[in-house]
Parts: sequence; structure tokens; C-alpha cells
Amino acid sequence: MAAARLPDTFDANAPVFRPIRSPRAFEEIATLIRAQLAEGKLRVGNRLPSERALAEQFGVSRNTLREALRSLEHAGLVRLQKGATGGAFISEASGEAIATGLLDMYHSGTISPEQLTEARIWLESVVVREACQRNTSEEIEQLRENVRQAEGANARGDLDERAEVNLEFHRILARMTRNPVVVIVMDSLLAVLHHFVQTIGPYENSFVLPSRKRFIKLMEARDVEGAIAEMESSLKRLQRSYLSLAKEAAPAAAAKLLPTAGAAAVQRRPRPASPR
Repeated sequence: MAAARLPDTFDANAPVFRPIRSPRAFEEIATLIRAQLAEGKLRVGNRLPSERALAEQFGVSRNTLREALRSLEHAGLVRLQKGATGGAFISEASGEAIATGLLDMYHSGTISPEQLTEARIWLESVVVREACQRNTSEEIEQLRENVRQAEGANARGDLDERAEVNLEFHRILARMTRNPVVVIVMDSLLAVLHHFVQTIGPYENSFVLPSRKRFIKLMEARDVEGAIAEMESSLKRLQRSYLSLAKEAAPAAAAKLLPTAGAAAVQRRPRPASPR
């Protein structure tokens, strides 16, 4: 079998990189590769030169070059492949970097649960408005099938599956907008929300499925304002439930640290002087 043809690395207008003179050379290398991509000199599928060749062009060590390539890989711009046919390939960017960034901001406290759930409500209104106007009968059926799956998970008491199916409902709506930016932002927001919901534990949502059924009827009728109002009402009710449970969970999480902290305090407490 003939060997697979590798993507062309460079053409006549191939980028030629200049040597780097910077204490944080890996960041400048990543910036320069991004610039070549923006100018169209690098395209999805192109393979970059070998590590040795790139290190020589940039005038840096191979370790510094690898650090730059790893940063581009984490950003979703480069795919690193091992083996005889491997190398560094320009890949089609995804929203993974956005989701990772939002999750890091949530973990660091830059994004609060209140801000997360509020932004979700705002974005959903935009999604519903466009989805109402652009949906097809096949997509409406996808929503109905999603509700049936959620009912099945509910009946089995599978809360993890129920939560995932419920989030998928919103991903389907985002795809109905036909806008990749909206899809990526919604996917990223839902990824953080999924993590948040897992931390608060089970919650009451018996109102969700009846609301979804009303919502689908409004969508099918292309009643934009009615569909937005139905979705917003359901999400605000969920928001109140989420935040209430989060407040209850916070003291419990802190309490787990108390015995350790107390023991440490006892160890640090000075012993009384022995009577002489």
C-alpha cells in the first residue's frame, strides 16, 4: 500500500521565521506562528518544519520550541503527532480552549455561580430567538426525543444521565442558530455549568420536563416571545435552586476542614509550664 501523502508544509510564500531574542521566547514563537496563520501563510492541515529546523530558524533550543508548540496545542491550534509520519500540524481550532479558560476562571473565583447562571439565562434568550426562526421539523423532533430520553433517565433514577441529557437540550438549541460562535460559547458555558451542578448534588427539577414540552410547542409555532418567556422562567427557577443549594453546600465543605484545622491549632498551642 502506498504511503499516505503528507500535507504540504510550505509553498512559494512559505513563512520564514526570524531568530528570537526574548526571555520568554516560547511566547513570542507562538505569537509568530499565530501571525502566519492569520496571514494565510499557514493553513489547516499544513505540517510545520521539523523541530530541529524550527529551532534553528528561531535561534532557540529545542526545549524552548517544544514549550511553544505545547502552548499552541493546548490552545487547539496545533496537533502534535508522533511517529515516522508525525510532526506538528496546524489543526482546525475548536472551542476547547474557551471552555478550559472559563473553567479556570470559575475555579479561581473570577466567575461566581451567580454570574455563571445569569450569563446562561441571557445567552439562552438570544439562542431561543434565533432557533425559533431557523428550526426545521427534524430539529424539533430532536428536542422531543431529548425530552423522552430525560423522562427515561428520570424514571430509572439516573440523575447523572438526566443532567447530561438536559444540558444536551440546550446544545441542540444552539446548533439550530447555524452560528458556530454561538455553538462554541454555549458549549463552553454548559461545560462549566455541568461542573457547577455536579458540586451541588441532586436538586428538584420536576418542573423542567413539563416546561420543555410547552417550550417545544411554542418553538414549533414559531412564537418567539412565548418561547423566550417559557425558557427564561424555567432557567430562573433553576437558578434559584442552584444558588440555594450552593449556599447550603459551602458551609458543609468548609466544615470538613475544621477537624484538621483544629488539630493543627492544638499542636501549635504552647504547653503550660511544668510546676517547679
